Amino acid sequence: MTRAMGYAVAGGKGLRGFLVMEGARLHGVPEDHALWPAAAIEAVHAYSLVHDDLPCMDDDDLRRGQPTVHVKWDQATAVLAGDALLTLGFEMVSDPRAHGDPAVRADLALSLARAAGAGGMVLGQALDMAAEHAEAPLTLDEITALQAGKTGALIQWSAEAGARLAGADLKPMRHYAQALGLAFQIADDILDVEGDVGKAGKRLQKDARAGKATFVSLLGLDAARRRAEDLATSACDALAPFGTRADTLREAARFVISRDS
Repeated sequence: MTRAMGYAVAGGKGLRGFLVMEGARLHGVPEDHALWPAAAIEAVHAYSLVHDDLPCMDDDDLRRGQPTVHVKWDQATAVLAGDALLTLGFEMVSDPRAHGDPAVRADLALSLARAAGAGGMVLGQALDMAAEHAEAPLTLDEITALQAGKTGALIQWSAEAGARLAGADLKPMRHYAQALGLAFQIADDILDVEGDVGKAGKRLQKDARAGKATFVSLLGLDAARRRAEDLATSACDALAPFGTRADTLREAARFVISRDS
């Protein structure tokens, strides 16, 4: 099972862990402390992908250019590997090496539970699955709310983690992450329509085949691109309190709307 866990975590962009590390740097948090929540969020994100790929969910056989965990091993191994990655994430944010103050570690764990659970990522996935059987396609507002949970909740937690470690104001990083997360999902919807499978590392055009509404199907490609660009600009603007020290995070906002995978 540990081999399956390592396989699930390998590859990918590491965006969420990167956001933790950069947010921590902006707030003067030592790197050796920030590594713990950064690794934790990558473990939790990997768990979500392993479970989402299962036949009972999205039924995908390709992830990050490789066979999904249940294809390479079996469904039972995939379920257990996902369970282990989720609990490992909470173990890491609760480790004293993340922060010496138990109250700070408890805040990290509580906020991660809320982001990953029934009011966050899991809710978003449940709404996404329900959309496949809905009598009418979701509206733009409904898709925005869905993606705020499915994709945005963990991105927001990642961006806020450094401020939580430092006991600082969460608002600048929260506003940055909310715009970034939505821009990320719109870019994903665009990739699903016109991306290259070899570069994307996953099956494309799944939403169209399932008849699901997306930002692209509701807005059109050009308007979706403009919306993603506007959101990336909003994300950059939210970082004004940090001045040029946040330029790397600004580059990340531009990257998420220009990526090909």
